[in-house]
Amino acid sequence: MAPAQEDRATASRQTTPALFLDRDGVINVDSGFVHRVDQVEFVPGIFDLVGFAARQLCWPVVVVTNQAGIGRGLFGEAEYQALTRWLQHEFEARAAPIACFYHCPYHPEHGIDRYRRDHPWRKPNPGMLLQAASDLTIDLARSVLIGDRPTDMAAGAAAGVGLLIGFDHERTRSVMTQAHAVVHELTAALPILQAHAEGRHRWLADAEPALAADSSIEKSRNFSP
Repeated sequence: MAPAQEDRATASRQTTPALFLDRDGVINVDSGFVHRVDQVEFVPGIFDLVGFAARQLCWPVVVVTNQAGIGRGLFGEAEYQALTRWLQHEFEARAAPIACFYHCPYHPEHGIDRYRRDHPWRKPNPGMLLQAASDLTIDLARSVLIGDRPTDMAAGAAAGVGLLIGFDHERTRSVMTQAHAVVHELTAALPILQAHAEGRHRWLADAEPALAADSSIEKSRNFSP
């Protein structure tokens, strides 16, 4: 292979970190099977978070969301896709682009007809993350996932995502089991992302004194520098 061809082949294999986000509870308030524009209430700080990852870190931002409301017959794929297009437009308009949305409509117990099944994409399974990694040449080990449920953390762990951040705005501590850190405000994740992007893997241990004074961040027992 000629040198120029080798360079192009190497470039084509280069991977990038990504920021993975759950949708309901992280992007928008989880008021229950959100599927219309008038139901959307954005979580404070979400545009700053996405804009920082996309523009400052140059990471693709990828949404991975269980949407069992489709499988339950509460709304259809067309309604989901229409809302997704609207969300993408809203984020683009705020200079906070989202690269891709992945969703899973199945539910193993409450799905109707063909939707009544488990699926590799349904969190806590890692299928959506693995598919995104394949589609976008993402390096999962250098990536970050933010979610508000234990199933988000489990999916990230199963996929090999390097840093799992639980978003616990109600301070229930329900996402602490597998999370490496927990934030109570989305903007508290910005310095964590920056440190992770710079390879400062001891960021949490080094920040221990500040953590005592910052009630928006918690260290999980799963963190080991």
